[in-house]
Amino acid sequence: MFDSGSTHALCLTTVQSSDFDAMVALRIAALRESLERLGRFDPVRARERLAVGFVPEFMNHIELDGKRVGFITLRPVGRALSLDHLYILPAAQGRGIGAWALDWAKTQATERSCDISLYALQESDANRFYVRHGFVKISEAEFDIEYRWQAHAEVGA
Repeated sequence: MFDSGSTHALCLTTVQSSDFDAMVALRIAALRESLERLGRFDPVRARERLAVGFVPEFMNHIELDGKRVGFITLRPVGRALSLDHLYILPAAQGRGIGAWALDWAKTQATERSCDISLYALQESDANRFYVRHGFVKISEAEFDIEYRWQAHAEVGA
C-alpha cells in the first residue's frame, strides 16, 4: 500500500501528443490479463480504442519517483466527469497508487459538485477496486460494467 508519508513521491504530470505510443504500451500491459481472460486481447484494437479517447488536455501521467507507472483520464461530460482511463503497470499495482489517483479524481469531482462515471471491463480486478472505493454499479453490458460515484454521497458519509 502506498504510504503518503513514505519517501516515495507520487505525482501527476501532463500528457503530450508524443506520449501516445508509450501510453498504448502501458494500457496494453495493464489490460492484457483481463482481456485474455475474456478472449478479447488484440493489440491493434487496444491502440485504436486509446486513439479515440486520446485528448491530452484531460490526461495525466501517474509518476512514482519520477517514473511513469500509469495514467488517468478525467474529462467533463455534461454535468459529470468521466473517468475514461485509470491504468497502472502490473509491477506497480497493489501499492495504493490507483487509490491515490482515484482520490485525486474524487477531489476534482467534489470541487465541481459533480459525479464521476466510468466503465470497467467485466471480469477485471478493477471492478472490486471501484466498488471498494465507493462506486456503485449502474448497468451492465456484454463486456463492460458502468459505475458511478456521487460526490454528495461521499461528503455525507
